[in-house]
Amino acid sequence: MMMTAGARKLALTTHITSSVGWLGSVVAFLALAIAGVTSHDSQIVRAAYLAMHLTTWFVIVPLSLAALITGLIDSFGTPWGLFRHYWVVTKLLLTVLATIILLVHTQPIDRVAEVAARVDLAASDLRQLRLQLVGDAAAALFVLLVTTTLSVYKPWGMTPYGIRRESEATAGRRPASNRRSRPAGRYVVIAIIGFVLLILVLHLLGGGLHGH
Repeated sequence: MMMTAGARKLALTTHITSSVGWLGSVVAFLALAIAGVTSHDSQIVRAAYLAMHLTTWFVIVPLSLAALITGLIDSFGTPWGLFRHYWVVTKLLLTVLATIILLVHTQPIDRVAEVAARVDLAASDLRQLRLQLVGDAAAALFVLLVTTTLSVYKPWGMTPYGIRRESEATAGRRPASNRRSRPAGRYVVIAIIGFVLLILVLHLLGGGLHGH
């Protein structure tokens, strides 16, 4: 069901706001994570990890869920659809991946913040876990920059499903568009799915959850 123009603008404004807020909060998280690893001031290290804990639960998690939900609403309520364009499908997969990894990594964030609240962290304390938080934040920032780029450039054209739906909608009214599905978009989506599965498997079987 298509939304009215007013509802569409409201949904789009909410989605852009939450997405930009998510991106900005991840940048702040990355800065705090780097400070927590590199600073030699115990008070700065403690403050950094406590701030990371608050930022995660009260800013990043709500904004990530809001961006995902409003993105779905925009897709279903506008002509773009959810599965009609390769860039929308790719952005959805990347957003879901980033959200899942974020929720999984609330555990190590909570752990480091809990330790930092009780004792001063030496440079060697929880070193691997603290470095992991820097890497996770950098990876999340990269994914969010990719999704932002996809929203601007909208590459790869329509999926076979999108072309079929467009043909059905225009049948009997005007000649169907001669758009074709671009193989590059299909390959990108397959690569993203493989990447998502690889990350999740490595995280579950490798050092991810074990290191938590």
